[in-house]
Amino acid sequence: MQPLLALVDCNNFYVSCERVFRPDLIGKPVAVLSNNDGCIVARSQEVKDLGIKMGVPVFQMQNLINRHKIHLFSSNFTLYADMSARVMAILEEFAPSLEVYSIDEAFLDLAGISRDPIAYGQRIRQTVFRSTGIPVCVGMGPTKTLAKLANFAAKKWKKTGGVLDLSDPARREKLMRIVPVGEVWGIGSRIAARLNQLGIITVWDLASQPPDRIQDQFNVTVARTVMELNGIPCLELEEIAPDKKQIVCSRSFSRRLTEYRELSEAMAEFCSRAAEKLRNQQSVAGHISVFIRTSPFNPDEPQYQRAAGITLPSATQDTRVIVGTANRLLKELFRAGYRYQKCGVQLSCIQPASTHEQIDLFNLAEFGHVESGQLMQTVDRINRRFPKGIAIAATGFDKAWKPKAERISKRYTTDWGELVTVKVKNR
Repeated sequence: MQPLLALVDCNNFYVSCERVFRPDLIGKPVAVLSNNDGCIVARSQEVKDLGIKMGVPVFQMQNLINRHKIHLFSSNFTLYADMSARVMAILEEFAPSLEVYSIDEAFLDLAGISRDPIAYGQRIRQTVFRSTGIPVCVGMGPTKTLAKLANFAAKKWKKTGGVLDLSDPARREKLMRIVPVGEVWGIGSRIAARLNQLGIITVWDLASQPPDRIQDQFNVTVARTVMELNGIPCLELEEIAPDKKQIVCSRSFSRRLTEYRELSEAMAEFCSRAAEKLRNQQSVAGHISVFIRTSPFNPDEPQYQRAAGITLPSATQDTRVIVGTANRLLKELFRAGYRYQKCGVQLSCIQPASTHEQIDLFNLAEFGHVESGQLMQTVDRINRRFPKGIAIAATGFDKAWKPKAERISKRYTTDWGELVTVKVKNR
């Protein structure tokens, strides 16, 4: 059976999520901002057409924003995550195997499902849009890399109708000859520059290279890309996402912090989030590292950055243990007289909870007790059910350090108090 993979990618996902509940913004320039509302991280096509690049600071674009009346939104990750889950649930109905590649992308195994892949791709697009309001494009091919390339073309050229299949070698060659090699999945700007120096300018130039030569010049990953471009599968579909080997949680503050108490509360918040991620993948961590730093972009102020870590006597997923350990490390790092811009925690030496070693009896008082797992599961269930949830007291109450989100939209799909209200007038 001829392999056929599809990459379904949501168009301008964050912007599309906002437009679902603000249809008056369809066709108007819309952008979504990063943490602290500092940079533009998602753009509608209208914003892209104005020449505004990804990641540009907002203050640099203020004149364009005012002149073209660009609508700005703070990142609403609660909304985006829920809309992503809805899209993925729909996609699961179209294929026996699915790999969620990112918040707005998924690979589907469509081998043998339909005699007309293009029509099937259109069905996927129409169903997702009808059910969620999110527009998607579908790229198909015998390998993941070709499916990615097809999706790129389906987005770029409207004549494709949002769906393109690169199973046919002739169609594949025609596209590859006009697409720059830097557009290939996994070929970053540095590798693309080196390829250009070797006279490899287009995707077709790369696909025409002997894999052995490319491996000698670069590495096995680029050699596999060459094989994938020629329809030889080298990357399998991962139906179950691999567990993270490291979990990092950090944020820049809305203002500079000078007091240990505020830093400690922020660190406790990040630890709680990291511990929740750890439990979601049913793992435990054996090493904790923390860091603090001032702003590297303000040379007029005293600079300070430090990091420290410790290996735990017993691997854990208990928020209380992680918070307590991180705060002990923070006490060692903290120095008065500095204006701190960021801190964070990293969990490593991660292993499945099922292989968790015996608890150290001599450290029971410090590292929890046998009911720890049940307590943490209860906390997670409460937080999933109730938006405001509960938190460890060490995270504080005012959270004035939290990143700015002055333009955030409502949690339309996850909070009863913020559901869309529809008013019907009697005639």
